[in-house]
Amino acid sequence: FFTVREGAMAITLGIDPGSRVTGFGVIEIGNGRASYLASGCIRTTLTAPVGVRLKEIHEGLTQLIDEYRPDQVAIEKIFMARSADSALKLGQARGVALLAAASAGLPIAEYEAKKIKQAIVGSGAATKAQIQHMVEVLLSLQGRPQQDAADALAIALCHVHTSGQLLKIGAPGAEFRRGRLVDKSS
Repeated sequence: FFTVREGAMAITLGIDPGSRVTGFGVIEIGNGRASYLASGCIRTTLTAPVGVRLKEIHEGLTQLIDEYRPDQVAIEKIFMARSADSALKLGQARGVALLAAASAGLPIAEYEAKKIKQAIVGSGAATKAQIQHMVEVLLSLQGRPQQDAADALAIALCHVHTSGQLLKIGAPGAEFRRGRLVDKSS
C-alpha cells in the first residue's frame, strides 16, 4: 500500500469503471482531511465498436492522470453483473482503467462495492442516493455529484479511510479507535 509522509499532500484518483460511462473522482489528502479536486464522467460513443469505446476510456483516464498527477488509484472490483455479456463489458472497461494506472506506474487498490458502501455510509446495502449524499457531506460539496462521479469519489474516500492515510498524515498522536480518529496528544 501507499504511504504518505506526515504533513505531505497525496492525490487519489477513484475510478468507477463502465463500458458506457466511467466515473472518476479526484481528492487530495492533507492535514488529516480529504479535499475535493475534481469529478466527472468519461462517456463513450455508444454507437462505436467496443475497441473504440475502450480506447476512449483509456485516453480519458490517461489525460486525467497527466492533469492531476495522482499518487495512487482506487478502483471498484467487479462483484456480479446482470449477464455474462454485461460482466465481460465491465471487465474490459475495468482492464483498460487498470492498464492506464499501471502504465503511469501508480499503485492500485481495489474494493468491492459492499466495502465502499460500508466505509462511506456505514451500510453495505446503501443506495446510490445515500452514497451521493454522504460524498457531498464528506467533501463539503455545493451540490450532489452525478451518480457515477459520486461512486468514484466514494471509492477514493474508501481507499483513504481503509488504508489509514488520514491517520498517517494527521496530527502526531492521532489514532483510530472503533472507526473514529482520536487525538491522543490532548
